[in-house]
Amino acid sequence: MLRVCVIGMGPIGNLHARIYRSLPNVKLVGVCDILQDRAEAAGRTHGVPYYLDAQQMLDELKPDLCSVATGGYEYSSDHYKPSMQVLAAGCHLLCEKPISNDIGHAREMVALAKKNNLCFGIDFNHRFTPASFEAKKWQNEGRIGDLLFCNMALWIGKPGEFESPYYHLKALNPHSVDMMRHFMGDVEAVQCFAMKAPGRNIWSTASINMKFKNGAVGHLTSSYDLHRGHPMERCEVAGTKGRMVICDMWKSATLFLADDMTRLHYENPVFGGYSNFDDTFACRIKSFVDQVESGVSPDEIDGSGEAGLEASRVIHAAILSLQEERIVRIEEI
Repeated sequence: MLRVCVIGMGPIGNLHARIYRSLPNVKLVGVCDILQDRAEAAGRTHGVPYYLDAQQMLDELKPDLCSVATGGYEYSSDHYKPSMQVLAAGCHLLCEKPISNDIGHAREMVALAKKNNLCFGIDFNHRFTPASFEAKKWQNEGRIGDLLFCNMALWIGKPGEFESPYYHLKALNPHSVDMMRHFMGDVEAVQCFAMKAPGRNIWSTASINMKFKNGAVGHLTSSYDLHRGHPMERCEVAGTKGRMVICDMWKSATLFLADDMTRLHYENPVFGGYSNFDDTFACRIKSFVDQVESGVSPDEIDGSGEAGLEASRVIHAAILSLQEERIVRIEEI
């Protein structure tokens, strides 16, 4: 049984803790937050010791696995220090996205996990759903054929002011870029256009063109300016043999074959299916726990820290493209 701790006890950290408590092969042994009221409340809620210092918790409890669900500047600046402490302690790590808002820090995190032969995952929960699994199975069976293009869209209503003009690009797009890379492979170059919607102090709606290393092309539309609707997320992947569409992460996946008027369709079932967004976290966390427990090689982790780094490199390339009004190659980042 894996001994687990959670660092960062906001809403997402508490969700991680609840999910760990529900798993039969895990024992939650401690929680940590730099804010005493949140740490105390989480300790009471989950019935475990609470800490204000991550290093002290790691030294005393010696967990096998930790979740880092901290926040910080641009939503992820506080991931770096506790993640490095976790990895230095010889502990497997599941980190919230984005991996870091600093590419140099992200590289250090990936390098330390590799050096210490530890499993390092990012919470790319959007693709840990039955609909996404079914779509990937279709692709692996060769039903898509040679890849041609990917159209990705994700929008949520997030009003207010933010500490950085690039907050939306860095905080929301890791999911979208990861979905695109999951089906299409590595990105070679990007071109980004964006706007600040009326009353916004951030680049709140963006359009990002991509060229993949395999020659295929892609497009991402991303926005903080729309209310949640149906769909709020759509991933379309097309190849020489067919085209598939995943809608709202878990709701449906449809395969349209190029030479057949019939279609294959997965629809989230009313009974026994996903009921809300939290179910995607449960699937992602369970997958990571099961991979760690089964002893998979760190380079076989699904949704790895390295995948998190590559998604952030694409986003930082898009930001550079926006700043300099040019196409940016990922190798520049």
